[in-house]
Amino acid sequence: MASSDPLATSGDIPAAIALLTRLPVRADHARGARAAWAWPLAGALVGLAAGVLGWILMRMGLPVPLAAAATLATQVVITGVLHEDGLADVADGFWGGHDRAGRLDIMKDSRVGSYGVIALVLSLLVRWAALTVLLPAGGIAVALVATGLLSRAPMGVLMAAMPNARGTGLAQSVGRPSQATATLGVLLAVGGAFLCIGTDVLAPLVWASLATLTVAVVAQRKIGGQTGDVLGATQQCAEIAALAALATLA
Repeated sequence: MASSDPLATSGDIPAAIALLTRLPVRADHARGARAAWAWPLAGALVGLAAGVLGWILMRMGLPVPLAAAATLATQVVITGVLHEDGLADVADGFWGGHDRAGRLDIMKDSRVGSYGVIALVLSLLVRWAALTVLLPAGGIAVALVATGLLSRAPMGVLMAAMPNARGTGLAQSVGRPSQATATLGVLLAVGGAFLCIGTDVLAPLVWASLATLTVAVVAQRKIGGQTGDVLGATQQCAEIAALAALATLA
């Protein structure tokens, strides 16, 4: 059984990139959630691309606020606002609905409400502010690679630990990763982040973990589990927490 269904395969990496970004990558999604261990690698790729651009813009003498905005925009474009969309839907549903069914219905609605708009504005603002601190400090590429790793691993953890609240949608179609798959993703993320920023990884790891735990607790109380939107919101909150932690160390 183990040899016919391995824990990880090389094909999982393009599958992760194709799922979590808009990059034109050919991938086989047949393994579904079994490829969740590779999601941090997709985040690392996004962080690397944005970080290299930020470094180039700083070398060109672009003012820090503009370089930070361009760096942030690069991340958003590469991911196709996938995670931001989840954050907005969760904010609207969790605080706009009065019961579980109502919250899930609001989250499924493609329209963005007041809670969602405020959540998006705050997310972009905090991330931009953190980047304005990190860019002048140097090492922006490795910082964003570390952040990309640490903010994608929690999605697999929540999928493995929590039931699907809706029974349909992206999270349901992808399936549910095993604890071993989720653990491999965490080990990959932490190990990769350590290689990037050394012992400084401790602060963003703790902050991102607390952010993930908070989202998980709220989601369990509000809708009784996780959905694709909850996973997107988890990534956003973990990324914000990790960037804020790194900014305090800069």
